[in-house]
Order: sequence, then structure tokens, then C-alpha cells
Amino acid sequence: MYLFVHYPKCSTCQKAKAWLDEQGVAYEARHIVEQNPTAEELARWIGDSGQPVKKFFNTSGLKYKDLGLKDKLPTMSDEEQIALLATDGMLVKRPLLIGDGVVLAGFKAEKWAEALQK
Repeated sequence: MYLFVHYPKCSTCQKAKAWLDEQGVAYEARHIVEQNPTAEELARWIGDSGQPVKKFFNTSGLKYKDLGLKDKLPTMSDEEQIALLATDGMLVKRPLLIGDGVVLAGFKAEKWAEALQK
């Protein structure tokens, strides 16, 4: 069973959910704003993903732009970036799919299919 962290109004999240359903993948859905990931969860997921913290920011979101994070992130430590991500689900890249040995941020059907076949 996977954890699917999403924002229901996000069209990419809707596509990812439909894809998971078509593939018959079992998941538990979690609303990213109502249940924002904690700093501890984010730190674990980022570590497990092998990706830099920046990959977990929703760089196309209004909040990211309003806070001027493009310029601020390079001067922040990973811990500071993770703490910031934990303050608001809208800052987090979505959807997230988390499961046994799998942490995916953002939806690309090919990437998800490859990761879920392992």
C-alpha cells in the first residue's frame, strides 16, 4: 500500500490518481493541505528519494513565487528548507507517492510505472 499525498484540485494530481486507479495500485490518499507533511516525514522522504530538497518544492506555485524562494533557497540549509516545506502543503511539489523503497515527487507516468515495477 502506497501513500498518495495530493491536492484534489490539482489537475496533475487528478491525472496521477486516475493512473494509479487504472494500474490497480493500492494507496491511501492524503490531502496535502489538510494534513501537511511534517518536517520529520519530509526529511525521511527526501532522504529515501536520493533527490535534493529543492526537488520537493512546488516551484510553479504562487506561494513559492510570493515568498521569493528562487533567490532564498540557495542560501538556506537543507534543515531550513525542510522546516519551511513543513509550514505549508502548497509549497510541496505534488503529488507524492511514497511506498516500500519508492518516493516520487511530481507525476510522470513513465517514471511512476518504472518505479512501481521494481
